[in-house]
Parts: sequence; structure tokens; C-alpha cells
Amino acid sequence: MQIPLIRLQCGVNSYDWGKVGGESAAAKYAAATPSDDFSIQEEKPYAELWMGTHPSLPSKDLETKRTLLDLVQDNQALMSQTVSRKYGEKLPFLFKVLSIRKALSIQAHPNKKLAEKLHQKDPKNYPDDNHKPEMTIAITPFDGLCGFRPLEEISHFLSAVPSLRKLVGESTAKDFETAIKDHETSQKEEDMQKNKKALQSAFSALMNNEKSKVASAADELLTSAKKDCGDFAGSGGPSNEGQELADLVVRLNSQFEGDIGLFVLFFLNYVKLEVGEAMFLKADDIHAYLSGDIIECMASSDNVVRAGFTPKYQDIPTLTTMLTYSYAPISEQKMHPVDYPYVTLNSTAYSSASSVILYDPPIEEFSVVKTDLKKEGAKATFEAIDGPSIIICTAGYGKIGVGSKFEEIKQGYVFFVGATAECVLESEGKDFTTFKAFCELSGKEDANGTH
Repeated sequence: MQIPLIRLQCGVNSYDWGKVGGESAAAKYAAATPSDDFSIQEEKPYAELWMGTHPSLPSKDLETKRTLLDLVQDNQALMSQTVSRKYGEKLPFLFKVLSIRKALSIQAHPNKKLAEKLHQKDPKNYPDDNHKPEMTIAITPFDGLCGFRPLEEISHFLSAVPSLRKLVGESTAKDFETAIKDHETSQKEEDMQKNKKALQSAFSALMNNEKSKVASAADELLTSAKKDCGDFAGSGGPSNEGQELADLVVRLNSQFEGDIGLFVLFFLNYVKLEVGEAMFLKADDIHAYLSGDIIECMASSDNVVRAGFTPKYQDIPTLTTMLTYSYAPISEQKMHPVDYPYVTLNSTAYSSASSVILYDPPIEEFSVVKTDLKKEGAKATFEAIDGPSIIICTAGYGKIGVGSKFEEIKQGYVFFVGATAECVLESEGKDFTTFKAFCELSGKEDANGTH
């Protein structure tokens, strides 16, 4: 029987928001195992490297050129019978590298029920019927807009940014302030429902403005950002400084002039992630990535509901009705990785402070393990799991092994590891880093005990 270690050839998408040429990590990784017609063009943007079985850009076995989808459908043991049956003989996750030069659309991904409805009604814009919760791990410094801010911050901006209040409307802004007064942080279900309803009304009012009105308000906002500097937006509020937000408005306006997104940023948390920091976005959570290189893992779907910072199809009625309207500080969306327990490090790995950490979101389709081996000869031996894995090397070089089969692995190389296979990673230099996405339904992989 074939040893279940398969080197993959993965495709890269060219979208306008991607980093250009060799600046793009997605392009560099794709070029490490290029398809016959791929070479990096220095003027072209490269946005996303896709690793998985999704039909829009399926990964292939480098040796045979068969798609990974073909392989796992031919041999259910590669994913395990349990995972194969549950996910219709497709990989349950889609693993990506994103290289972001300018803002992606303000967006959310539908839950399973809504995805089925949207796909049936509009398959052109909603190409599949799956939900798409996703996790983001920074591999270079990253910034983005993620989830609604705490209500008192939104209230602060409605008072401190006249052009924002104008677009929301005086009576809607007043209704919002009255509705949340004295229970902005209440944990009572009744108060929280009332708060969410008020937030939905204010946000929907903002999103349903005419383009000409938004463009005029954007001119006013931009003038204020350039003039007020540190005093901009009432000195920025509790989570951001005025200068930081002024710079952000100027930067985003240079990418999408006069866009509604310039005002959405006052409703959403502005988050910065350092390398290795991560956040998790549930289905129906609003977000917009702004810059940086990230590892992203999601349920295997390509459904996006957009409403700003994009020339693509925008579906504002669906977006404003589908959102959860949960509000919380960004600290609640950041993940807290833990040491991964099902791995053995050799003495060289221990003595060089090598690490293996687990990012484990509260869903069953995927988890991700980051391995940093800090010295030549450092080795990590992973226990077999009852499910599939995909491993990408983002820095350094070394060897990857399953059974008697060992292969070279270096920056940009991607491997599929089949179920029930013990896997070994060994560094042949300093700072050898890999990310492994996997699915196992038994719950053994969950060090937090949250499943």
C-alpha cells in the first residue's frame, strides 16, 4: 500500500488586493512547487494559495498530477472512514495563505442554513451550500476590522464623528444611544437582545445610504482626519488613538475613495496581530482584512456576502439581516493557543526552546498546529490521528517522514499526510517553521477540552 505522504502542487489566485510579485508569500510558496505554466510576474498581484480539495482551485499530487480530491475519493482510508462519510468524501477544511496589500471587502460568511438558501437562489454569487467559519494566524504583522466594537465605543464615535452621525441619521443615532444607555455591558439576555436590535438598526441605516451622500460625508471625514491628527474622532476612544484612526482613514480612502467602509470602521474593532497571534471568526461574523500575510483555515466553502471595499457584487440586504450583531472587545476574538500534547520532541528540540502549539477553534472541521524547530537536528514526532492533515513549511528547511518514507521540506513545500500515520518533522538548519491543518472527530486533538 502507498505510504500516505503526498507532496502537493497548489494553485495561487491573482486578485487585485494581493501583494505584488515576489512580495507575496502566497506567490513565493506557489513557486516552490510550480505548475507547468507558473512563474512569478513582478507586476502581478498574488492573493491566495489554496491547499485542499475545493473544486475552484484543487491541489494536485506533484508526482501523478491527480487531484487530491480524486485521491481521497478513491481511497477513503486517506481521510478515515469517519471523516469521509461525514464530509461527503471531501476534505472538511480549506487551508490558505493570504498575502494582503490592500483591503479585502467588508464581508461575512453565511451559516449552513443560509448558505443552502443563498446557493439555491443565486449559485453565481454563492457557489456552494456550506458554512465558512474561519481562523486567521499572522505570519507577518497583520491588521484588520473584525466584529462589532463594544457599544460604548460605537456611541463615542457617533458623538465624536459628525459625518458618521449624519449618515446614520440623527433620530437613529439618538434611538441607539437611548436603547443602550446604562446597560452597554449588561449580561442579561433581555438587555443583550435589545442592544443587538439597536445595533442592527444603526448599522443598517449606515449601510443603506445613497452613494452620493456617502461620497460627500467621506470628503468631510477625510478633511477632518488630515486636519485633526491626534484629536481625530474624539482622540480615538478607548481602544484606538486618534492619529491611528486618522492614518487608517487616509490609507483606506487612497484604496477605495469615498467608500462606505470608511465609516464601517467606526462600528468594527480595529485589530493588529503580531506574528503567531490568531483570531477566530464564526459564520455570520463581520470582518475585513486590511494588510499582512496570514495562514487561514476554514470550512471548505467559497461563500462571501460583501458590502464595501470591493468592486465585486455587494449584497447589503443579506449582510445586514444575517449578522449576529454580537459586540465585544477584540481581546475576546483573539485565540489563546496552548501546547500541543500529542507530540514528542527530542533533546535537541527541548534544549533549543523549540515549540509545538495548537490553535483549536470551537468547531470540528479543523484545528491548526504550528511547529517551530529552532536548531539543526531538532525533531518532532507526531502521534497518528484518525483524520487527514495538510502541512506547509513557511520558513527554514528540513525533512518530513511517514513510516520509511522521508522527503525534503522547505519554504513553500506542502504535504498531505493520511489518517493513522505517525509523522516526523526534523530541522536541518535554524528556525524551521511549519503549520499543520487537520481534522479528527474523536476529540483527542482538543487540548482545551472544549468540543
